[in-house]
Amino acid sequence: MGEDRTVVIVMGSFRIPVENLDRARPMMARVIAATRAEPGCVSYSYAEDMVDAGLIRVSEEWTDEAAVKSHAQSAHMAQWVAERTTLGLSERNIKLYSANEGRAL
Repeated sequence: MGEDRTVVIVMGSFRIPVENLDRARPMMARVIAATRAEPGCVSYSYAEDMVDAGLIRVSEEWTDEAAVKSHAQSAHMAQWVAERTTLGLSERNIKLYSANEGRAL
């Protein structure tokens, strides 16, 4: 068997007041599209929780921590940080993990 490749996984969530979700969706779609085009981004998604309105789940995979750091300093993330303050974003809880590539279940 070959050597496991280490990847960086970012998982977490944040909350947006339900009344601001319609305004937030195009902002989130824009940052997702820009992030997916970044070097080192394997996957990047936000998903609305189906039973907890306003809860947004974050799921990311990166080739390495340098790519995550570059992402955090990007212009589109700076724009998203500014925009999300107008949305009442709260309860942000996002963590970075190192992992191997995983295996199918």
